[in-house]
Amino acid sequence: MLNQVATPERVFQALAVPSRRFIVDRLSRGPASVSELARPLPMSLAAVVQHLQVLEQCGIVRSEKVGRVRVCRVDPAALLAAERWITERRAMLEEQLDRLGAVLAEQPEATERDVSTPQEEQHNG
Repeated sequence: MLNQVATPERVFQALAVPSRRFIVDRLSRGPASVSELARPLPMSLAAVVQHLQVLEQCGIVRSEKVGRVRVCRVDPAALLAAERWITERRAMLEEQLDRLGAVLAEQPEATERDVSTPQEEQHNG
C-alpha cells in the first residue's frame, strides 16, 4: 500500500478514533504484528486491519511483511504535521494573550466604585 502525505487534517482524523490511538500508543513502544495489536482490542482482526489501513494511508503507521507476519511500526515523522499545526496555533494564542496582558497592564486599576452591578445600573438608569 502506498503511504500518503501526512497532513494535519488526515492525522487528526485518523487519531480521532480511540482504537487507533491505542494502536499508535502500542506501536510507540516498538514494532508489533497485526495479531499482537489485535489481541487486547475488543474487535475482530479484520476491524483492526481496517484501522491500520487508515493509519497507513495518512502515514502514521508503516508495515512490512516479514515471512508470513505483517509487522507494523510508527513513523514519527508523520506526526510532525500535526505537531507543527498545534505549535503554530499555540504561538498565535500566546502572542494574543501577551498583547492582552500588555493592554490590561496599561489600564488604571479598577476600584469597587468604578464597577457597578446590573442591579445598580437599573436603579441609577
